[in-house]
Amino acid sequence: MVEIRRVSLADQAAAALLERIRAGEWPLGARLPGETTLGPQLGVGRSTVREAIRQLAGQGVLEARQGAGVFVTALDTGEEWDAVLRRAGIASVIEARIAIEAEAAAHAAERRTPAALRAIRRALAERHDRRGSTEEYVDADMRFHRAIVAAADNPVLLELFDAFVPRLRQAMIDMLCMGRHVSDDADHAAHADLTEAIAARDAEAARRLSRAHLVSLADALR
Repeated sequence: MVEIRRVSLADQAAAALLERIRAGEWPLGARLPGETTLGPQLGVGRSTVREAIRQLAGQGVLEARQGAGVFVTALDTGEEWDAVLRRAGIASVIEARIAIEAEAAAHAAERRTPAALRAIRRALAERHDRRGSTEEYVDADMRFHRAIVAAADNPVLLELFDAFVPRLRQAMIDMLCMGRHVSDDADHAAHADLTEAIAARDAEAARRLSRAHLVSLADALR
């Protein structure tokens, strides 16, 4: 038996408004007509228009400003971040990591506290000690890179990194199981050099070393 989903009037009105925004009827920053104008255009009452506007405001497309009206703040709804990452290939995820982590490493070199540096060193040692188990090693590697991003003292960068971890973890495990990675000694040396650049507060070296490591990782995954 096929289930028929009922679509509320507010949902239909929100979809109609979004379609008109996408079509360019109201550009970014434009003020929408009032409820008394939109209602007859959409064939619904004012309360339905208000609910449709609330829906689009919740999706970041509209913003209601007290005493000023309703304004267009985006030209389309944003896709859920998790869905973007699920669809993205691992190579694309690593490219994004390069953009985030190379800059985070530079900030870590400039901003790291003694406590943050100790956390990075502990994570480096743990990463080295966990080489006997693939899954534990990958988790330790993620903790090492997270410690660097945390040392950058930017909560947005940290949140972005945390979003990548579930998407990347299994790919890393699969890659190691297939033997597609650089030698253990060279890999550990690269991470140790990155740690020392952060310790020395050498932002440019930290950025370069972080980028070089992730580029080699992307190459190994190809």
